[in-house]
Amino acid sequence: MQPENSSFALYCHDCWYSDDFDPMIYARDYDFSKNFFEQWADLLKIVPTRARLIDGRMVESNYTNWVSNLKRCYLIYNSDYSEDCLYGTEIENSKNSVDNMMIDTCEECHECVNCQNCNRIFYSTDSLNSSDIWFSYNLAGCMDCFGCVNLRNKNHYIFNEPYSKTDYDKKIKEMWTGSALSCKELISKADELRQNLPRRFAHTRQVKSVAGDYIYTSKEVHEGFVVSGAQNCRYVMWLVVAPSKDCIDYTQYGDNAEQIVETSVSGINVSRIFYSSWIFKNSINIWYSHNCFNSENLFGCVGVRKKKYCILNKEYSKEEYESMVEKIKKQMDEMPYTDKNGCVYKFGEFPPIEIAPNFYNQSSAQEFFPLNEEEVVKKGYKWKPIESKINKATIASDDVPDPFSLVQDSILNETIACAQAEDKNAQDKNCTRAFRIVQNELFFYKRHNLPLPRLCPNCRHFKRALKRTMPWFYEGNCSLCGASFKTPYAPNTINKLYCEKCYQQEVI
Repeated sequence: MQPENSSFALYCHDCWYSDDFDPMIYARDYDFSKNFFEQWADLLKIVPTRARLIDGRMVESNYTNWVSNLKRCYLIYNSDYSEDCLYGTEIENSKNSVDNMMIDTCEECHECVNCQNCNRIFYSTDSLNSSDIWFSYNLAGCMDCFGCVNLRNKNHYIFNEPYSKTDYDKKIKEMWTGSALSCKELISKADELRQNLPRRFAHTRQVKSVAGDYIYTSKEVHEGFVVSGAQNCRYVMWLVVAPSKDCIDYTQYGDNAEQIVETSVSGINVSRIFYSSWIFKNSINIWYSHNCFNSENLFGCVGVRKKKYCILNKEYSKEEYESMVEKIKKQMDEMPYTDKNGCVYKFGEFPPIEIAPNFYNQSSAQEFFPLNEEEVVKKGYKWKPIESKINKATIASDDVPDPFSLVQDSILNETIACAQAEDKNAQDKNCTRAFRIVQNELFFYKRHNLPLPRLCPNCRHFKRALKRTMPWFYEGNCSLCGASFKTPYAPNTINKLYCEKCYQQEVI
């Protein structure tokens, strides 16, 4: 995940986990004449880190990151237990799917967002327990539906109108040509239908006393975003593996996580983790540490595994550790860290972003808080320009064969120009300017008669993200009964925004 010539020492997965690598050789004494964050940043730079964050059994899935247990997957991120999936994020327990976001237990899906337990669904959003669905939104228990919105347990519907099976099949053959132009027109028509029908104030299911969006099987979760199986949590995001309990300001993971504070990407039987990142597997009472696992009572450590009572990777006795930690906490208040913009960091603050190992524009932050290079540099963050590729486009996006029946296998030898290659906004979001079709991807398009993409994978990702809400919330009122609620939809942006009670009565 680090660019060429990175200042960080990188190890492959096997070497990093090997007994031959001992992170304790980088131990140093704590220097009370220096600020804590400066000492910790120096340690962060010299302790080897993993080239990619992967776990479990990985089979032919080299071009992936923040993942576990994948088979033959390509360019997917923040995903687990999936097979033959290409291009996407948050792909869980899924198979044979291309270009998706937030899908779980799905097969043969394309350009879908927030779908669970679905098979053969295409260009669809927010659907559950459905199959053979096209250009649809918010379906549950449905089969053979095309361009539909808010249906429950329906079969053979087109734009919310019922058909017999024979008439449905005939009509679909007339409407779907498999061309990029017809795809664009059908998406537009389905969106128009959606705008005039009721919408639930938030995406929630099996919850009690929650506020946020995409919250499932949880209770007492507030200001949460993409959360499953959580309890008593606030300001949390991407807790995709249950359970999580008693957490605040916690981003990504879960899997039996408790009492997590100001921490990112940590989970699997972890408890009492504070102001840290990448803390995994049976770890407890970890402070200001990074990339550690199977450990207890660490403060300011990097890469430590199977250790106790360590400060800056140096081991102490229990008594020495506890005494030192109290002194360091006090010193952090008396000698705070001040960043380039004058922001002061004392004990109780997450580490300064200017010492983070990643570049702003190459992180998921760019999805939710998009900034251009000038804005990033002004804030004191890191920016890494995308290096120009040696390969040049051999075919313009407008010249890609369409519909798919005109596509030949020779397309695998072409480098396609991204349709947004000259868009400055797309360049700020890591447009690769050109891309190729891989063989498994081509087989997928052929199997389902789908048009080839005209955008590079990064541009497709950012376009797909527009179908998902963002993790900030507004005070809203039900369009029918006036009940108040928190919602991810800004005021006056949704025609019919309903509370849960009115939505259940109107739609279900």
